[in-house]
Amino acid sequence: FFFFYTVSASNGHVRDLPKSQLGIDVEHDYEPKYITIRGKGDVLAALRREVKKADRVYLATDPDREGEAISWHLAAALKLEEKDIHRISFNEITKNAVKTALSNPRKINMNLVNAQQTRRMLDRMVGYRISPLLWAKVKRGLSAGRVQSAVLRMICDREEEIGAFVPSEYWTLEAALTCEGEKKPFQAKLHSGKNEKINIENKEQMDQVLAQLEGERFHVADIKVSERTKKAPLPFTTSTMQQEATKQLNFPTAKTMRIAQQLYEGIDIKGRGATGMISYLRTDSTRISDEAASAARAYIQDNYGEEYVRAETRNDTKHKANVQDAHEAIRPTDISLHPALVKDSMTRDQFRLYQLIWKRFAASQMTDARIAARQVKLFAGDYRFDATTSSVDFPGFMTVYGGDEEDKPENNKTVSRLTKESVLHLQEWQPKQHFTQSAPHYNEASLVKAMEELGIGRPSTYAPTISTLLNRRYVIKEDKNLYVTELGEVVNQIMKQSFPSIVDVSFTANFESLLDAVEAGDFEWKEVLRNFYPDLDAAVLAAEKELERVEIKDEVSDEICDKCGRNMVIKYCPHGKFLACPGFPECRNTKPYLEKIGVPCPICGKDIVVRKTKKGRRYYGCIDNPECEYMSWQKPKKEASASDKEEVKENQE
Repeated sequence: FFFFYTVSASNGHVRDLPKSQLGIDVEHDYEPKYITIRGKGDVLAALRREVKKADRVYLATDPDREGEAISWHLAAALKLEEKDIHRISFNEITKNAVKTALSNPRKINMNLVNAQQTRRMLDRMVGYRISPLLWAKVKRGLSAGRVQSAVLRMICDREEEIGAFVPSEYWTLEAALTCEGEKKPFQAKLHSGKNEKINIENKEQMDQVLAQLEGERFHVADIKVSERTKKAPLPFTTSTMQQEATKQLNFPTAKTMRIAQQLYEGIDIKGRGATGMISYLRTDSTRISDEAASAARAYIQDNYGEEYVRAETRNDTKHKANVQDAHEAIRPTDISLHPALVKDSMTRDQFRLYQLIWKRFAASQMTDARIAARQVKLFAGDYRFDATTSSVDFPGFMTVYGGDEEDKPENNKTVSRLTKESVLHLQEWQPKQHFTQSAPHYNEASLVKAMEELGIGRPSTYAPTISTLLNRRYVIKEDKNLYVTELGEVVNQIMKQSFPSIVDVSFTANFESLLDAVEAGDFEWKEVLRNFYPDLDAAVLAAEKELERVEIKDEVSDEICDKCGRNMVIKYCPHGKFLACPGFPECRNTKPYLEKIGVPCPICGKDIVVRKTKKGRRYYGCIDNPECEYMSWQKPKKEASASDKEEVKENQE
């Protein structure tokens, strides 16, 4: 028998709540009012024509709540009878996965659909009831969100913690020593004095210690050799993929998800055609199928040797209350497709992310690394100093995945050759003053990690939430760190004052647990809405009466309007900043906003500004362009030498 399949795409949702109104009939037990999404009429008409010609219709949307809801909406829009609905799902777009799914169709899982409906309606209630309030009390274009507002509070709370932090002084002492017969010095760090841990809090205490050490000779008291195991990493979840892509590739979370989606949907590989490169990208599980684990072990044995093969299958997902474990971890669909083999078929960013995923998965199925550690205990009078070194006995997974640079062993050959008979000579004391550090500002990676740990949102919501906060200008990103703007602080204060439960982290996390209960069929979905909306409605009505209007002034620039002479102000649009005359509507003059970096042009001496190519890549150019043609991909230095200036001129010529 031969079966012919026609594959047609809905391009996501075809029905949704209307944009012009709440779209939820509160008076009739919170019944949603779904309409066809504008622009999807032609798509649905084409799908209906295909349905009429087909003997059987398979709904093959993504294997998650959102995908299940899209299938349900499609079934309703295409008027499929229950007996005609054949729902299939797969964790990867490969021949075997698709064939297996076609052989095992099922009905639509209404628990998954209801969990998605509940989330969508909760978010709509919060957004459509609170956002107009922010427009009225602050400025147009603002928004509130059930997850977004809680994450904004997390960032604001961290800013307050940093602002309130009072640093404490402390000192450390190291001795630069040489061993007789060795030229290279090594460092020994002060550990304790008179058999008790020593804490030096100021310079006076440090001077006392140095006075007591005056004239004392160092000797080796003890040498301890040990071996520790460095565990192979687990394969990627959505969260850990976003974190590592931010750290290692400098990808924003939204970019990571966009490229991962391309890898999941398929890349045109030379000699193979369109090939799905990775498994489903929205997951909180580290579980791997037996088939994928077996293929990985065979590949590792053939390419690295039997001693590198992990003995057991890594199905060790961390069992947390908020882990759904619905899908496998993120992994390559075919481990034999080494990144080097497919590099020419991918864009640079696709290759870099695929390589990161491939290495992480391969490492997860390899043996742990063994690290040899050597600790040397030295004494000078009553004071104990420690010198340590470590080396890799067996690299294991580190052969393919090194991980963090600071976590790699440091092999000091001088320390490794020390014995109890070694004669030591002091080269110099190295006292250093330090101050305790506050908690760091969030960056995208650490914020995603915190969201996951606190149970706020789910893998599919991390990147959109951060993007929304940036797009609304509640936070800005500088040198990878996230900082709250004045606008973000104002919105957070309003939310804390009038809607404390919505911005409460525990409250938001509890809602995720409720949605999980709806998905499991343990909780009636409309009951969540019945318990939530009346309190929200009362809080909105109270806030409308009690809150006063807050005025946030535009930032004034030093650019002068060439039409009316006023100082122009910085405005925002979906594409970023621009300059506008504050005399609007009398004066409608606008100019592009050019960010100065405080460095003079090495050719003409005018300001260097940040510019972007048509594809969005940043570069540095002279503000007097096109009269001055200076440009550089690298950020110019403030002080340019005469030779640098000469080189620039030669390049321009």
